[in-house]
Amino acid sequence: MRLRLIHKDFLTYGAGMPLGKVLAGFLWFVSPAWADAPVTILALGDSLTQGYGLPEAQGFVPQMQEWLENQGINARLVNGGVSGDTTAGGAARVEWSLTPDVDAMIVTLGGNDLLRGIDPQVSRGNIEKILQVAETRGVAVLLVGLEAPGNYGAEYKSAFDAIYPELSETYGTLHAESFFAGLGDGEPAELQRYFQSDAIHPNAEGVARIVASLGPYVIALIERAK
Repeated sequence: MRLRLIHKDFLTYGAGMPLGKVLAGFLWFVSPAWADAPVTILALGDSLTQGYGLPEAQGFVPQMQEWLENQGINARLVNGGVSGDTTAGGAARVEWSLTPDVDAMIVTLGGNDLLRGIDPQVSRGNIEKILQVAETRGVAVLLVGLEAPGNYGAEYKSAFDAIYPELSETYGTLHAESFFAGLGDGEPAELQRYFQSDAIHPNAEGVARIVASLGPYVIALIERAK
């Protein structure tokens, strides 16, 4: 409606007013609304995204929101994390999760596939479906990888670890190698201080380190979505 009214002013006054003044008035009236509109990002994931075991404010999405605000970045994150979700669950709900207001998406799925020993080819197919839906909708994506443990064997680990970089290249997404990269490469015993008692989900301090590591990737995602 606002654009229509401005267009009418152009038609009404354009003949009697210098074009430069008309354009200046148009930009003054419209630009602030455009400039202030935040990029809306859906964080599609499992319990790591949802913030399992933590007070709401200490979960991944609220901490990332705060981190972005501290960088002066205007964005709105939507928590699309579902505890226990597999890549199949993400693929099943991505279409209705990508509401029209969503400009970009962070995908962090696969941890529960690993816990269940799901065939990497099945996981690959599910993540590919998610990326296909995002591509169709014109939604920018940051694909966050996970690394398989060695207990399933070298062949399984190789096949699973390759899912994220290969699909990212195929679909032209941004790619972060590992959700847990921000925790460092220390010995497992040393890294346990960043985890809750289940040794699977990060505690608030661990989430803060993960957010600091992934934050620059999210900024790049926002720039791509604009």
